Amino acid sequence: MARLSYRPSSPTHFASTLAKRWGPTLGIWGVGAGTAALFLLSVTPVVKKGLLVNIPVLGNYYEDKTPASDKPF
Repeated sequence: MARLSYRPSSPTHFASTLAKRWGPTLGIWGVGAGTAALFLLSVTPVVKKGLLVNIPVLGNYYEDKTPASDKPF
């Protein structure tokens, strides 16, 4: 005759199992969504001046080199 034993699982065990299973997938989707948002918002001056110009390697690409006399505003 088989002996049955009941071991209640803790909520932390459930959370760690869920994190192990879904963590990499959600991480990849998060990086993709962040990259897409950064790409779509790269034309706005706030994102360009505040974030993209401060990136060490790519900062020169996003720097505004237009003279002040040629800017309409």
